[in-house]
Amino acid sequence: MSFVEELRWRGMIHDMMPGVEDQLEKELTSAYVGIDPTADSLHIGHLVGVMMLKHFQVSGHKPIVLVGGATGMIGDPSGKSQERNLLDEKTLRHNQEALKNQLKHFLDFDSGSDNAAVMVNNYDWMKEFSFLEFIRRVGKHITVNYMMAKDSVKKRLGGESKTGMSFTEFTYQLVQGYDFLYLYENNNCKLQMGGSDQWGNITTGTELVRRIAQGEAYAMTCPLITKADGGKFGKTESGNVWLDPERTSPYQFYQFWMNVSDADAEKYIKIFTLLNKEEIETLVEKHNEAPHRRELQKVLAKEITVMVHSEKDYEAAVAASEILFGKGTTEQLKSLDERTFLSVFDGVPTFEVEKQDIEAGVNILDLLADKTEVFASKGELRRMLKGGGFSINRNKMNDAELTINADYLLNNKYILAQKGKKNYYIIVAK
Repeated sequence: MSFVEELRWRGMIHDMMPGVEDQLEKELTSAYVGIDPTADSLHIGHLVGVMMLKHFQVSGHKPIVLVGGATGMIGDPSGKSQERNLLDEKTLRHNQEALKNQLKHFLDFDSGSDNAAVMVNNYDWMKEFSFLEFIRRVGKHITVNYMMAKDSVKKRLGGESKTGMSFTEFTYQLVQGYDFLYLYENNNCKLQMGGSDQWGNITTGTELVRRIAQGEAYAMTCPLITKADGGKFGKTESGNVWLDPERTSPYQFYQFWMNVSDADAEKYIKIFTLLNKEEIETLVEKHNEAPHRRELQKVLAKEITVMVHSEKDYEAAVAASEILFGKGTTEQLKSLDERTFLSVFDGVPTFEVEKQDIEAGVNILDLLADKTEVFASKGELRRMLKGGGFSINRNKMNDAELTINADYLLNNKYILAQKGKKNYYIIVAK
């Protein structure tokens, strides 16, 4: 299956200029996707473009990741009603390196093969470009009428924004367009890909290549990913779903994909995994026979968690899920690292006690009814111990004379108390 055919059945093509398929059949071709470097991590909103590059490389072509150091200093008006904060060069360089490390999970940068991926930063060719040079080399080739006709500009000037549009932002499409011209002339890059909201900026680039270099360049965009219920993809109550495990833990990442709707899972498994058409069709069929088993979500969550993080992180996330939903063992609980443990029990009532008290040994009644407020009274705890409805670290407790000591600490710091099936409490030994 060719690159275009692959993306087409996966639902990853929105617009495409004529001639793309002929160009890809003719020769090994370089294509680029631009990534905003305003954070030191990608989030899952970036993954569609990254997966386009992944399929591009798998099909034998050369991916270029363009980090928008210069454009990140300006701010892209597409789909936004306000300008971005402008970043300094040191922050941009740090972000660039962090993004490359994440992209290595998807793209081969290091093999030395003809189609090994390359990362470039447009700040490197824009920083010495004087304003006079820019308007002489680039500006004279694109009319204001052409720029005003772009949807991203029309929206900002048509009343959707109270602040209007700065000259800086207005020139953004020329800067992005010049990126394509630069990569065409210096990296033999003939295709730019991106989200459908970037069509106007991308086609400005193809126009500059045509007018200045008398060359042929092409554009392809993917649809903006949506959720079946109309909500914004990739957003949770706590904000973006990041690829950086310090921002979004592997457990939270895994849970995001496990919790998508059936309709979304069927769409996302085509976009965000490398499973082939037959495998996905079989999975969908299996899922539809027993939707309650959530086969699609399980495979989707596994594939993407392993790709972004690791097999080990995936296994820890599964173990953590089982613990939270009542099936996990004490051994699984003990195996969780601190970050995963805190992710699983995020928002659970927490009580602090002196660590030295735990190390010295403290009676279970004193710990849970005096030193903390897990129970309102010792009598209530005695009754629950007698009825077998109370656990510590997933072990049922029934002895009111039990001494809790350092052996009970998870990660040398935490004790997990559980009343009934769903009421959890964390005791932190400080």
